[in-house]
Amino acid sequence: MIVIGLTGSIGMGKSTTAKMFADEGIPVNDADANVHEIYRHEGVAALRDVFPDAVGTGVVDRQQLSRDLAAVPEKLPLLESIIHPLVRQREYLFLDQQRSSGADLVVLDIPLLFETGGEERVDTVVVVTCDPQVQRERVLARPGMTEEKLDMILSRQMPDAEKRQRADFLVDTGTGIDAARQRVRQIIGSLRSGRMSEQHA
Repeated sequence: MIVIGLTGSIGMGKSTTAKMFADEGIPVNDADANVHEIYRHEGVAALRDVFPDAVGTGVVDRQQLSRDLAAVPEKLPLLESIIHPLVRQREYLFLDQQRSSGADLVVLDIPLLFETGGEERVDTVVVVTCDPQVQRERVLARPGMTEEKLDMILSRQMPDAEKRQRADFLVDTGTGIDAARQRVRQIIGSLRSGRMSEQHA
């Protein structure tokens, strides 16, 4: 079973690309979705002592958690040290289930793949990219997003140029949905034929 690591900076179209893989029948494990589930289940007890204001209702209030982190940013590494192992547990379960079911390809959708050393857990890396101006336009169109928020988010992410350098495959979403979907199909075909790296098809 080939494990594909799918990543890309904010606004690049990673979630859309993950759905394209899913549409082609490739099982996808979404790290962000796992975090949301963890905040409703096993993360509640794990975070109650550290962020009591954010766990008052039996689930983790993500907005309150963001406010807490803005007030005490030095708690971020502590949050990550609690949540990342729980995310990893769900990832291992997903991989075991897919291996047992006979899947030949699977996707781990991990926003901070390189930043967290996740490339060591996958066989090949697909980076989703687009023109920086298109990226900014997409993100700034989101409700509540500002230039300052975007710059803060980007400061925590590896620059797109570096991710592109480290990719085995690239998907450029700036050229339209149809072109991106065709690229995803090319990548699947390459992996099934044994070519593990092919940045520029």
